[in-house]
Amino acid sequence: MNMSISDRMFGEERRLKIAEIISKDKSISVSELSKLFNVSESTIRRDLHVLEEKGFIQRTHGGAILNVGTHYEPAFFEKEDVELEAKRKIGKIAASMIEEGDSIILDAGTTTLEIARNLKNTKLTVVTNSPLIAIELSKHEDIELIVTGGIQRWRTKALVGPIAEMVIKQFKVDKAFIGTNAISFEDGLMTPDLIEANTKKAMCDVASEVYIVADHTKFGKKSFVKFADIKDITAIITDDEIDYEIVRKYEQANIDILSFGRDEDDDNDSNGESSDRQDNNC
Repeated sequence: MNMSISDRMFGEERRLKIAEIISKDKSISVSELSKLFNVSESTIRRDLHVLEEKGFIQRTHGGAILNVGTHYEPAFFEKEDVELEAKRKIGKIAASMIEEGDSIILDAGTTTLEIARNLKNTKLTVVTNSPLIAIELSKHEDIELIVTGGIQRWRTKALVGPIAEMVIKQFKVDKAFIGTNAISFEDGLMTPDLIEANTKKAMCDVASEVYIVADHTKFGKKSFVKFADIKDITAIITDDEIDYEIVRKYEQANIDILSFGRDEDDDNDSNGESSDRQDNNC
C-alpha cells in the first residue's frame, strides 16, 4: 500500500487491523507494519507481543506469521469482514436452497448470518443458537423463530452447552446449515471448542439434510475437536475460489461441493458427454 494508516489510530484498533492483515497475508515484517501504520517499530513489536499472547500470531525474526495452532479461534468481530464477499455468495447459495415451509437450523457464525440476511418473504421455521441471527430474522413476520438458549460464548456469539443441546434435540428439521473452522477430507469437520462442537453435533443429528457453509480457506485445515465426519453431511457450500482438485476429491467420495460459477461449468460440458460431477442445482 502507498498510503499509510493514520497514526492517531488507537492501539486496540491498530492491533485488530494488524491481525486482519496477517490473517489474509499469513506473514508480514515489522518494518512493513511500521510504515503502513506510521508508528515506530518498537510500537509494532509491542502490538505483536500482545497478539502473540492472545494466540493469534507467532513472532519471527523481524516480523510475524499466522498461528496455525489447532486451539486458536478468532473472535466474531475479528473474522466478520474476512472473506466477506465469499461469505455473501455462500449466503445467497444457501438461501436459494431453502424452500417455502421448510424447518431449518442456522448455526451461529459469520457465514450463517449472511444466510439469514438473504431470507426474505419466505414462510419458514428457523431454529438458531445465534442472538445476532435472531435479531436479523425478527424483522420478518413470516418466519417462526426459535432461539435455543444456552451459555453465550463471547468469541463466537454462539449459545452453547447442555441447555442449547437439550432444546435442539426436541426438534426434527429439514435442513441444517452449519459453520466450521476446518474441513479435512480424512478427519472431518472441526472446531476449536469442545462445548461448541457438541452443540454443532446436536444440530447435525436432528437434520434430514446437513449443509456445511465455509469459504475456500477452511479446506485442508485441522482444528481441535471433530463434530462430524465428511460422510455424514449432504453437501458443502463454498465460494468460487475453491480449487478444482479439491472439488474432484470430495465429489469422487459422493460429497457435493456447491459454489457460484460451477453450475455454468456443468452446463457447458462439451458435446453432451456425461460429466463425472453431479449437478448442483444451486
